[in-house]
Amino acid sequence: MEKILIVDDDVNILKVLKMRLESQGYQVQAASEIEAAKDLAVKNEYDLAILDLKLSGGNGIDLMKNIREIDPDLPVIILTAYGTIESAVEAMKEGAYIYLTKPFDHRELLLQVKNGVEKLKLSREVKRLRNIVKQNHTIPNIIGMSESIHKVLELTHLAAESNSNVFISGESGTGKGMIARALHQLSDRKEKPFVSINCAAIPATLLESELFGFEKGAFTGATGNKKGLFVQADGGIIFLDEISEIPLAMQGKLLKAIEEREFYPLGAQKNVKVDIRIISASNKDIEAEVEKGNFRSDLFYRIHVFPIRMPPLRDRKEDIPPLTEHFIENIAKKMNKNIKAITPQALQKLMIYSWPGNVRELENIIECAAVMARDDVITDDLIILPTQKMDESAFRSFKESKQDFERSYLIELMKISRGNVSQAAKLAGKYRADLYALLEKYNVNPLDFRQG
Repeated sequence: MEKILIVDDDVNILKVLKMRLESQGYQVQAASEIEAAKDLAVKNEYDLAILDLKLSGGNGIDLMKNIREIDPDLPVIILTAYGTIESAVEAMKEGAYIYLTKPFDHRELLLQVKNGVEKLKLSREVKRLRNIVKQNHTIPNIIGMSESIHKVLELTHLAAESNSNVFISGESGTGKGMIARALHQLSDRKEKPFVSINCAAIPATLLESELFGFEKGAFTGATGNKKGLFVQADGGIIFLDEISEIPLAMQGKLLKAIEEREFYPLGAQKNVKVDIRIISASNKDIEAEVEKGNFRSDLFYRIHVFPIRMPPLRDRKEDIPPLTEHFIENIAKKMNKNIKAITPQALQKLMIYSWPGNVRELENIIECAAVMARDDVITDDLIILPTQKMDESAFRSFKESKQDFERSYLIELMKISRGNVSQAAKLAGKYRADLYALLEKYNVNPLDFRQG
C-alpha cells in the first residue's frame, strides 16, 4: 500500500485530503505543523508528499527541501492559492512534481497522485536495476525505462546466474546481440571467450566447418587444420544468432553437439569435447517454424530453456527520448561535433513513427541527423524517415487506427494548451471529466506538457 504524507495548517483540508486519499486505498499520515512533518519524514518512507505552500511558521518550499534531503526522489505536490502562483512556479524549479491551485479539483489531485506514485516506483526500479548492473561491473549500457525493458534486464540478470541455454527472440534491430553480450559479462564465464556467429550470413556448405572446424585434407582447399567456433568458445559462451536459418540437415549435427558437448571436426577421427554455454537468437517466430517443419522440435527444446523476448521499439516508445539522448551524446563525441539536444518537434516526429527497424534504425537516423546538423540542436527537418509502404499484413484495424488518432490528438491538445486541462477541454469541446477519462485511458500526463 502506497504511503502519502500531507501537510497543511488548515485542519479541515487535512481531513478532506486524508478521506479522499484513503478512499483510493492509500495509507495517509497528516501533519499541521512543520516540525511534526519533518519528524514524520525522518521516521517513515513515503511514496509521495502533498504540501501547502503557505504554512504557519514557514513555507512548503523550505519543507520540501528538507524532506527531499531525506528522500531526493520523493514526488512533492504543492498546494497554493491563486495569488501565489509565482511562488508555486518557483517550487517547480526547486524540484516539486507539480502544483495545484486551491480550490483544487479532487479528480485532478487523485490523477496527479497516481502519476506521481507511479513515477517514484519507476525511479526506484531503475535504481534497483542500476545497482544490479554496478554489482556486475561490465554489463553493456542497456538504455530504457519502460516496464518491458526492465523485465528484460531482470531476466538477463536471472539467466546469468544459471548455466542454462538461453534463447533470445525479437525483431531485427531490437538488441538481441547486446543482451547476449550482457549475459556473458554478468555470468561466471565473463573471463572466458564470447564467440558470435550470424548463422544467416554463412553459406550452408560452410556452416559445419565454421562451427566445428576441420583437419587438413578434409576437403579440397583444406590445406591446414582449423579450429571451429565451438572450440574457440571453450570455457565461455557461443552466440548463435539467427539460429532459425540453419538448414535442417545441419540442425541434427548441431543438436548432437549441444546435447553431448562433443563433436567431430570435418575429416577428424577423434572427437573434441568442449565446455560451452549456448545462447541463441532469432528474429522469426521459431515455434511457428517448428510447426511448419522448418526447425527441429528436439533442437528447439534444447535451446529454448530460458527464453528472453526483446520488445519492438514501437511497443516501448517511452524509451525513445532516453535512447535518443544516448545516441546524440555518443555520436556527437564520435564525430567531434557539439550537438547538445533535439527539439521537441523532432522528438515528436520520432515518437509517432512505427520503427520497423527498431533501435538500430533509430540510431542510424540520429547519426544521419547529426551528420547534417550545422548547429548544436537536431531539428525536425534533419529527421529523415523512410516512406512506409502499406501492405495487407501491416494494415491496421479501424479500432487500432482510431485509438492511435485519439492518442495523437490528446498529445497535440496538451501541447497547445501546455497541459492546462480546463483550456484543453474548451478547445476540444468536451467536458473536463470526459477529457480526464481519455487522458487516463491513453496514459497522457498533462504535467509532461506543463514542464515542457
